[in-house]
Amino acid sequence: MGHVDHGKSSLLEAIKDFKITSKESGGITQHIGAYEIEHNNHKITFIDTPGHEAFSEMRSRGVKVADISLLVVDAAQSVQPQTKEAITTIKKAGIPMIVVLNKMDMPKADSQKIKGELSKIDILVESMGGQIPSVEVSAKEKTGINELLEMILLVADLQDLKMDTKSLAQGLVIESYMEAKKGPVATVIVEKGILRKKDIIATDSALAKVKSLEDFQGKPIAQVHPSQPAIVLGFETVPGVSEKFKSYLTVEEAAANVKKEAQKSKTKTTVLETEPGKKVLNIILKGDFLGSLEAIEGMLKNLPQDKVILRILKSEVGDVNESDVKLAQTSKGQIIGFRAKINPGVSKLLSKDNKKRVAIKTFDIIYELIQEVRKEMEKSLEAEVVRQELGKIKALIIFFAQKNRQIVGGKITEGEIKKGLKLEVFRPSTSSGQGEKVGAGRIINLQRDKKDMELLKKGDECGILFEGNVKVEKNDILVAYTEERQKGVL
Repeated sequence: MGHVDHGKSSLLEAIKDFKITSKESGGITQHIGAYEIEHNNHKITFIDTPGHEAFSEMRSRGVKVADISLLVVDAAQSVQPQTKEAITTIKKAGIPMIVVLNKMDMPKADSQKIKGELSKIDILVESMGGQIPSVEVSAKEKTGINELLEMILLVADLQDLKMDTKSLAQGLVIESYMEAKKGPVATVIVEKGILRKKDIIATDSALAKVKSLEDFQGKPIAQVHPSQPAIVLGFETVPGVSEKFKSYLTVEEAAANVKKEAQKSKTKTTVLETEPGKKVLNIILKGDFLGSLEAIEGMLKNLPQDKVILRILKSEVGDVNESDVKLAQTSKGQIIGFRAKINPGVSKLLSKDNKKRVAIKTFDIIYELIQEVRKEMEKSLEAEVVRQELGKIKALIIFFAQKNRQIVGGKITEGEIKKGLKLEVFRPSTSSGQGEKVGAGRIINLQRDKKDMELLKKGDECGILFEGNVKVEKNDILVAYTEERQKGVL
């Protein structure tokens, strides 16, 4: 765990040639991955979680099933906000921590500085007199890797971790998604028992008669032991992330559990009401992983909705299909996909009905998706006229008046005055104050000492050629301003 870009995925890549980073858009882990290695005849499972603030729920889910946490910190930078959030999550989980100081190959790497920063937030490593072990590594140079693996095995030994293989299998769904050729797929970590092919398992929302089991590299395996990650095929629907799964002896028993939990969830359904007078943007979200959708929904809910309501009509894993298009057409909504493909039938449906066009946009990077939704929300807002007051003139003498034009002599009492600015004319009702607005106009020409000027400032005396809908009188206050139409912002 740790801050984004501090090298968690690169470190895993160094431990075993997983090539994780190259698979992630923008080099950012956007869903949980589970990976297993063998070191000194011991198997170690790593759970890679995203570091960005948007993925706090996913990190929390990863820590729930972990026995040891590795806090990865970039030794060439400093302790960051998500470093602190990760520490809080680890402490809540009550599991031992190993501090991993990464990027020690960098010229600015300073392990003592990082240890000092950590000590200020109550993380005292052994070399500073504490009890938390620390290891210095470089994922790039692949140094310190053996020392890290040895430390993991040592901490595991001290924890006296034992596995229960006699119970019925149970564990945690850490990620789930829909795959076109395989159907619903779940990445799980087994916590108790041994999970085997043809086992009947169920979460709160989904049932599976296990068709096949794969290791983290997609290779078929016969069974899964505690602490091992596995890809499970055979679910009837996509199970929810962070849901516990259990094995059952019969399909009926498993189905009863799913039905019971489904009824509970029905009572929690809420209907979104539209506030009168407010604009609404309807969207249908499609994504590759439930964990990614969870993060996206969390970020979208944080967008300001004082002016435009964002309504997520549907959020599910899988490709964009015909039913998504029909929902978008009836609701005048847009389809937003994250790493989601568009089914061939969608193009046929849209070509048949050109009058009901639907905007379908897909993204590989979550932050670009959020920016696009914000932009679409702002598009629905009317442009705002922004007024900026620049200066004031006190009229001292009227030289000439003809039709709607006058030559006015005055003194600039505030700000600055430019040729061409708009003016509002205020007539003081008393000896002090700006008074009541009596008309408006603009500066056709600006002079000082009978010379044309483009700009004059506070304290300058000036003459202006005023054009407007009112006759300016002595002691009137002329307020100069600009107006600019700006696109609506949330």
